[in-house]
Amino acid sequence: MASVKSLFKDTAIYGVSSIVGRFLNWCLVPMYTYCFAAAEYGVVTNVYAYVALALIILTYGMETGFFRFANHERWKNPSQVYTTTLISIGISSAVFMAAACAASPELARALDCGDHPSFVWMMAVAVGVDAFTSIPFAYLRYRKRPVRFAALKLANIGLNIGLNLFFILLCPWLAANYPAAVGWFYDPSFGVGYIFLANLISSLAVLLLLVPELTAEPYSFSGRLWREMIRYSFPLLVLGIAGIMNQTIDKILYPLLVADKAEAMAGLGVYGANYKIAIVMVMFTQAFRFAFEPFIFAQNREGAKGESDAAYRRAMDWFVIAGLFIFLGVMFYLPVLKYFISPEYFSGLRVVPVIMMAELFFGIFFNLSLWYKLTDKTIWGTWFSLFGLGVTLAGNIIFVPRYGYMACAWSAFACYGLMMLASYLVGRVKRPVGYDIPRLLGYFAVAMALYGVSVVSTTGDNLVDFAVRSALLLAYGGVVWRAELRPRRGGNVF
Repeated sequence: MASVKSLFKDTAIYGVSSIVGRFLNWCLVPMYTYCFAAAEYGVVTNVYAYVALALIILTYGMETGFFRFANHERWKNPSQVYTTTLISIGISSAVFMAAACAASPELARALDCGDHPSFVWMMAVAVGVDAFTSIPFAYLRYRKRPVRFAALKLANIGLNIGLNLFFILLCPWLAANYPAAVGWFYDPSFGVGYIFLANLISSLAVLLLLVPELTAEPYSFSGRLWREMIRYSFPLLVLGIAGIMNQTIDKILYPLLVADKAEAMAGLGVYGANYKIAIVMVMFTQAFRFAFEPFIFAQNREGAKGESDAAYRRAMDWFVIAGLFIFLGVMFYLPVLKYFISPEYFSGLRVVPVIMMAELFFGIFFNLSLWYKLTDKTIWGTWFSLFGLGVTLAGNIIFVPRYGYMACAWSAFACYGLMMLASYLVGRVKRPVGYDIPRLLGYFAVAMALYGVSVVSTTGDNLVDFAVRSALLLAYGGVVWRAELRPRRGGNVF
């Protein structure tokens, strides 16, 4: 149907910035793992875990709130919704940046980088700017301008990658061969700090590029609208905090749960590097998310319930199909993909399939979230995320001291799997959509069977193994074609 085709067309465009951009950032991982020791990369992993949490807090659910109220039947002025949201996020971000910069020496000591408080204030400014610019990016999504959205995201990513290459590869070479060229600004002891500096510069550059969106509407702040948006968005803030903690709490807790601090940061570096291999699934989910929220609210406003539910069901079908294809593709070709990180980090490769499937469960959970967003019962998202956070905390606290970072991976798997199941069971009562569960389980069964065949048929000869695995991937595509794309004569495969 046309609406679902439009959703996946927008997903593809948003994916240019999300998937390609994250892929390019992913390509920095080998540079980091070859240029920095595992313990140094552990510091980066730890700091970015806190950054992800801070970004959720600083947006406090207002992105989704903006989409809801810009499409709300009671608010006829999307321009005022946009500028009210922008003013709110702008003020809170400025307060955060000032407070974090003032407290940077104390925060640096708490994050095991006490010699470099600049690490903290650079990331504090970057995350404050990113929180603020999330609203004009949401505005572009609302206005259905995915091309400009993607272009700006790619500009940000391209600049960030260019600066990383400049500071981490070119500057050390220049310092060794032409010290006068860079000696006035480059300090080799700054180390991983150049990763944070590149992030800051690229965030500020995107802020400047977003000036047309920041000045696109006449500014108008409505206190009444703001209060309603906060009431709607606050449960999403709690949901977001719990959700991001489900993704990052393992990287925050790990150094606290392992007695030997040096071993903890090295283990965290190994876990963080291998987690990056599984980021392909996160890229897909994020690209889908950018298109899905505007899609569900527009469908709810414009379509009859039966038509909307049919569109939601087909969106779920194709999300699962694509997600399982990505899982199989990464696992089948992992013997090649693993060389994106240094062999020093290969001991952590066993986390990859667990994290990949955990992230697929999270994507399905996000897909299921439409029922409580459309019924304004966002508090349910909070309960699900808090439930998942409890599972994550219990899994990490109980098992990390004994099993190390594998406990982090399996805790994420259990967390997202149980959240997905809980949301489905409650949603089928509160706002049933009628998902075709036998079909979805059929795809899971086929994918897991093919993955199992690839494992037991491994010979150790890469040419033979890749030939077999390519045939298995084609077999999965054939199942999808027969079930979904071939003209149907007498029903579906599942």
